[in-house]
Amino acid sequence: MKTIKYTTVKEPKIFEAVTPVFLTDETMNSRKEKLLQQMKDLQFDSLVIYADREHGANFEYLTGFVPRFEEGLLILHRTGEASLVLGNENLKMGDHSRIEANLYHSPYFSLPNQPMAHERALREIFNEIGLNGAQKVGLIGWKMFTPNQCDGQALFDIPYFIVEELKQSAKQAKLINACHLFIGGSNGVRTTNNANEIAHYEYGANLASTRMLQAMNAVQPGVKESDLGECLNGEGQLNPVVTIAATGDRFEKANFYPTHKEIKTGDKLSLTVGYKGGLSSRSGFVIKEVEQLPDDQNDYLEKVVFPYYRGITAWLSEVKIGCSGEEIYQVIDDALPKSVYGWSLNPGHLVADEEWMSSPIYPGSKEEIKSGMLFQIDIIPSVKGYQGTSAEECVAIADQKLQHAIKEQYPDLWQRIVTRKRYIKEELNIDVSPDILPLSNTVGYLRPFFLAKDLALKIG
Repeated sequence: MKTIKYTTVKEPKIFEAVTPVFLTDETMNSRKEKLLQQMKDLQFDSLVIYADREHGANFEYLTGFVPRFEEGLLILHRTGEASLVLGNENLKMGDHSRIEANLYHSPYFSLPNQPMAHERALREIFNEIGLNGAQKVGLIGWKMFTPNQCDGQALFDIPYFIVEELKQSAKQAKLINACHLFIGGSNGVRTTNNANEIAHYEYGANLASTRMLQAMNAVQPGVKESDLGECLNGEGQLNPVVTIAATGDRFEKANFYPTHKEIKTGDKLSLTVGYKGGLSSRSGFVIKEVEQLPDDQNDYLEKVVFPYYRGITAWLSEVKIGCSGEEIYQVIDDALPKSVYGWSLNPGHLVADEEWMSSPIYPGSKEEIKSGMLFQIDIIPSVKGYQGTSAEECVAIADQKLQHAIKEQYPDLWQRIVTRKRYIKEELNIDVSPDILPLSNTVGYLRPFFLAKDLALKIG
C-alpha cells in the first residue's frame, strides 16, 4: 500500500481569464439526432420534456435555455418536428431556441396572478401538436426512478395538471417516464460529450476550482462566512447547488447559507461552490497544527483524512474506459471500506448542467465507463465523532480520439489539462489514469488544515 504524507506541497496553478465556450450548431444538431435515434430504437412516437428553473437540464440540452421562473414544455416527435409550450415571460425565447420549434402559449406556465390572455385547455394544445394520435409517449422531467419495489417508468415527476391533460389528449398512448433516454446510466444521450461540450463545461469546473482555492487562501480568524461566500461565487454565473461557507456547527435555525458569523481558530469549516460543469468542495479545521485538533479528534488525519485520500487516489488511478460501474465501486470499497467510513452515496457521479445527473457506479452495475463522460469525484466519508473531509472535483473521461479532438479544436483548454495532469503526477505523485482529463485545477489537492496553507497531502 502506498504511503500518504502530509507535507509541504506547492499549490496548483489556477486560470482566471478563461472565456466561456458556446455550444456550436453542429453540437446542438447532433444532440437532437442522438435523441431521435433513441426514440426510433425504443419506438417512442413523442417525448414531452418538462422544465422549470431547477429542473430544466433535459429541456436545455436541446433548446439551449431554461424557462427561468416559469415552466415550459418541449414536445418532440419522432419525425423531428418540435414544439415549445411557454408562459407569458418566456415567449420571446421561442425565437432563440437552438432547435427549430413551433411556439404555443400557455399562461398556466406563468407566475401567479399574471394575465391569462389566450387561455385554453392544455389538451387542446396537445391535440394541435399531434399527441392525440400517439401510441407511446415518453414523459421527461428530471428524475429517473430506479426503485426496487415498483416500476420506475410508471412514476412521473411532472406536475399533476400537465399529466392529467396529457392523459386526456393522448388517450390511446402508453405514458412512460423516459428520463433514461437522457440520463440513463451509460446509454442516455447526455451521459457522453464531444470536444465542444467538454470545452463548454470546463469553464464552470475551472471557475469553481479557481474560486475554491482563492477562498481557502482567504480563510483567517475574523473573516466572515459571507466574505468566503462572496469569494466562492464568481463571474455572475448560476450555481446549480447552494454555495456553502459554514464555520462551526451548521444548520443553525435550519439555515443553509453563508452568514456574518466570524471564523474562529479551531472551528470546523465547510466550503462548496458549483457551476455548470463542475463543483469543488473542501472541509476540515481552521487550524495550523495537529496539536490544535480537538482532544477527541487528535487522530483526525489517521482516522479520516488519510483513508479518504487513499480512496480519492484509487479513483484517479483505476477509472478507465471499459470498466464497469461495479468494478469502480469495488475499487473504492477496497480502498475506503464503506462499512468503516460510512459513505452512503455513489462514489462518483455524472455531471453537466446540473451537479448530479446520474451515476453508473453502484453495486452490481454492469454499466460501462465511456469516453466523453464527465465525472464528479464525490466520496463523502462519515465517521462518527469526527469532522468530515472533502476534495470533490470534476474530470472528463476521454479516449485518444477525443483527446486529439480537444487538442486540435481547443488548444488553450488542452494546455490547461496538460498543466493540471502534470501537477497531479509530479507534485502529488498520483499515478493518474491515462483516460482521465482533469477539468478542475484542484483535482487531488487536499488541505485539511485551512491555516496551514503550504501543507497538503501527497503520495510518498
